[in-house]
Amino acid sequence: MKSVYSPTKLETAGITAVFAVITMVAISFFPEGWFASTSSPMPYSPPSSTNLLGTNDIGDDVLRVLLMGSRVSLFIGFLGAIVSTVIGTLVGIFAGFMGGIVDEVLGSFTDLFLVVPALPLMIVMAAYLGQSFLNVVLVIGLLWWPTTARLVRARARQIRGSQFVEGLFGIGAGKLYVVIRHVLPNVWGVVLARFVLAVSSSILLEAGLSFIGLGDPQNPSWGMMLHFAMTRGALLHGAWWTFVPPGICISLTSLGFILLGMGMESRYRSRTRSIGEIG
Repeated sequence: MKSVYSPTKLETAGITAVFAVITMVAISFFPEGWFASTSSPMPYSPPSSTNLLGTNDIGDDVLRVLLMGSRVSLFIGFLGAIVSTVIGTLVGIFAGFMGGIVDEVLGSFTDLFLVVPALPLMIVMAAYLGQSFLNVVLVIGLLWWPTTARLVRARARQIRGSQFVEGLFGIGAGKLYVVIRHVLPNVWGVVLARFVLAVSSSILLEAGLSFIGLGDPQNPSWGMMLHFAMTRGALLHGAWWTFVPPGICISLTSLGFILLGMGMESRYRSRTRSIGEIG
């Protein structure tokens, strides 16, 4: 039966969205003076030819803040995804390859994190650690690794039980050699797919934490733009241009990474299934 899921279309949509975000980030690296002519002394000025997305409560050009905030949101997204993916990969490989009591302990530890609601725990940790760029990255990275660990663990166990690996042990190959030379290359596909999906999750989580006031006000992101719009009366003034653009950016960027990650996971599963059938 032909699958309804089409990884090619999903990958195309994801790559298109990612390149659009990269273009936005590249623009945000332009000098500050590039936006100097678009400033306005009037707060909550509606979109015009001078200010394409209007101004916020202190007269800053919303387009300027939006582009500068893209750097923060994506930087946190990538850093949080890197931390969570590295932790999940190490835990998954170590648990799946070692087996025995090590697998049981790490598996139980992973299941504990999966059972505990992640978002409330993130809110508690972020509130305890304080408002900081690094704290947001740490909170996301330290609490968003269990799913990656479970997937990598399952694949590592499958590789560990193969006759090929048993043969390597039989001729005296060390565990570190087998892990680096044979386990890591075979889990790389799922790790990369989970990393892309983790970027999307990190962007959404950062936006959520910033929206409730737990982000870094010194590094305003798309989420902080929503927070400022909520707390500084943008809704009362009907200044939709201060919160609709960052909301759209968060949604489209996350959707792009989700589609790309789903396509990569589908292709990896198809490739793994084909190798298994040939073997």
